[in-house]
Amino acid sequence: MVSTYRQGRIILYALADTALAELLATVDPAGSTLDHHHQQSERDDAEAAVHPLSAVHPHRPDGTSRCPEPTAPPRRPLMRTETTCLECGQPSVGIPSVCRGLGSDMTTVGLIGSGNIGGTVARLAVAAGYNVVLSNSRGPETLKELVDELGPHARAATPGEAAEAGDLVVVTIPLGAYRSVPVEPLAGKVVIDTNNYYPQRDGQIPELDDESTTTSELLQRHLPTSKVVKTFNNIYFKHLLSLARPVGAPDRSALSIAGDDAEAKVTVTAFLDALGYNTVDAGPLAEGWRFQRDTAAYATLYFGSSPDAEQAGIPAGVPVDVATVRAALAAARRYADTGGN
Repeated sequence: MVSTYRQGRIILYALADTALAELLATVDPAGSTLDHHHQQSERDDAEAAVHPLSAVHPHRPDGTSRCPEPTAPPRRPLMRTETTCLECGQPSVGIPSVCRGLGSDMTTVGLIGSGNIGGTVARLAVAAGYNVVLSNSRGPETLKELVDELGPHARAATPGEAAEAGDLVVVTIPLGAYRSVPVEPLAGKVVIDTNNYYPQRDGQIPELDDESTTTSELLQRHLPTSKVVKTFNNIYFKHLLSLARPVGAPDRSALSIAGDDAEAKVTVTAFLDALGYNTVDAGPLAEGWRFQRDTAAYATLYFGSSPDAEQAGIPAGVPVDVATVRAALAAARRYADTGGN
């Protein structure tokens, strides 16, 4: 059952136009500022036992720190197959299932959906040295402005072409359209899922209403030969851009991930590292609910306030470290325990 307050917020998410969605924020009864980013995160398609909560590190058994920069010449993370960890001296984990012998240090990120979140991931990826292939539901020609902004390492394509071209593919479309994601081109690939469930937008999905599954498990079921990892769903797109920091920065933020395949999570951890974020592993996809909409680890975690931000109507993003993310994941409660979804 959806509470009147929460239902009202979801309706706002579903009905606000894209321009308003970038500015709109509400305050919950406890005074917490709530973001609306993911209801409008894809403007193209919107128009149409507890597991360890530890920072992922391929070598350190305590999982409390990330691997420093490799000793070998810098390479894009998805291509790091011959480097060593400065901290422990062991070979860095290779990503043979993702690296397909591109013959250069550049790798390609495919985006199925290129709205607020997809466009922001594309900007960060290009800045980190990746090629990106953008797509949406309205056709490549509608992405010309974004492609022009991103420059020569970006191009537009159909969703099927983006899925085929991507060594790593980000699915960032409204949940109700998840069955439209092409299956065959994604076979064997790591797929990042950014989805959240909004019943007023996506329609009622009984398995999500009774919390017997999660959004990313639905996508994994649709993509049985792919390796789905959930991330990017719980941060406002403007904060995703503004909070990115280089390795070693004292104010570097962490993002949550969840996935069933350990190697795929290493791949996504390396990708987030290149984009400017540390990573906290929430466990398998079944634990992805811990950072879904309206939980303690959702987008409000990255919201701050400042006089300038309040005047603009957009709360400023604040850095959130690994320990804070881990604590928020541990504090998460299911909808059934908090009065509905």
